[in-house]
Amino acid sequence: MTIAPETAPARRAAAAKEPKQTFSYSSDDIKRMLPHRWPMLMIDRAYDVVPGVSGRGIKSVSVNEPFFAGHYPDHSIMPGVMIVEAMAQLVAVVYVAELLEAENPGTGDPSASVGYLGSISSMKFSRLVVPGDQLRLEAKLGQKLGGLRSVSVRASVGTELAAAGSLIVTTERKG
Repeated sequence: MTIAPETAPARRAAAAKEPKQTFSYSSDDIKRMLPHRWPMLMIDRAYDVVPGVSGRGIKSVSVNEPFFAGHYPDHSIMPGVMIVEAMAQLVAVVYVAELLEAENPGTGDPSASVGYLGSISSMKFSRLVVPGDQLRLEAKLGQKLGGLRSVSVRASVGTELAAAGSLIVTTERKG
């Protein structure tokens, strides 16, 4: 009996069925992965990260955040733009994780590969985020469009959706 050699499409189909390895990253790991620093480092932890594919993250919202001093002083709510920034930073973690977890990771600074937020579309805000909330973030990377990548993002507090929409991010940083 002869066994036919495995074809490339069969290998790809088998690989697609295998569960992807997931990773978790602490706040210290995230500081090594992203160029952001306080007060603009918006995520505390990333988990269930499938490098280059998807991930989840946590932003613990504290009354000590600098934006609460003026937004709004008598009724503190997290600005929508900061929620979007937190989601975009999770996207960067998922993207950089692909570089870090590769079989032959580069020796350079991984944060140098973080690009920019290019566009925000169909973003809907459906719940206020206030001090004491734990913002749960989700990101799923989509299609690559040259130097751009589409991403689906969501943020929730408990079981309540706070924001959801689509982002376009650059996959490289240019001066």
